[in-house]
Amino acid sequence: MRRARNRPGGRGLPGAAAALLAVAVAAASAPAPAGAGEVHVAVAANFTEAANEIGALFAARTGHSAVFSFGSSGQLYTQITQGAPFEVLLAADQERPRRAVEDGHGRAASRFTYATGRIVLYSADPGLVTGAETLSEGNFTKIAIANPQTAPYGAAAVEAMRALGVHDRLVPRFVHGNNVAQAYQFVATGNAELGFVALSQVATRAGGSRWVVPEDLHATIAQDGVLLEAGEGNEAAAAFVAFLKGEEARRVKQKFGYGADE
Repeated sequence: MRRARNRPGGRGLPGAAAALLAVAVAAASAPAPAGAGEVHVAVAANFTEAANEIGALFAARTGHSAVFSFGSSGQLYTQITQGAPFEVLLAADQERPRRAVEDGHGRAASRFTYATGRIVLYSADPGLVTGAETLSEGNFTKIAIANPQTAPYGAAAVEAMRALGVHDRLVPRFVHGNNVAQAYQFVATGNAELGFVALSQVATRAGGSRWVVPEDLHATIAQDGVLLEAGEGNEAAAAFVAFLKGEEARRVKQKFGYGADE
């Protein structure tokens, strides 16, 4: 089986903008069963850590391996339309899986909500973020957000700032990440004093300061998945979708701060 690999976005499909991470974890105590296969999954960046953990459990339980490519939902969908060999799409919204079906790339009956996400205003500085007032007080020079045109978590951040009446005066301070993973990196490395990130990125991390944005300040971040046409007939792809709906995967999602899937 393939060893896990991690490289920044390179040339060619599945795409330059997405950070690629292949995860293939074999069960430690038993050989993979005959017929074990591989599934290629396009995954929204906010779901990175949860996907890695679920992928390891999936391999241990089934013998199949999952190869994950992470990026913004918009970028991943563009790659799918350009022929990237993904077999399952796990988006950060409902729009891209719907479009995948409408455009003939996805299987209509397979669409499902696998998680609901939350956004957090986060800083590595333990005293900086105290609540919504942090945004209005403006004691910072840069605030990181994911690109709202391609990343649903960035769109939710913009919506929340508009609801709080602070968006327009904060625009000059924005540092845009291609996706929410990059927005988090800007904050973690000090390139921005604070930023809007996914709760899943900080749920298991100690330190820093944070404010979980109330859900009534933005539309629900319902994250849908879909089996793509390329995955039709792939036993590993069907098994991965089924595993993602199961109890083990549900516990992992809850651990990283995701709401119950439907």
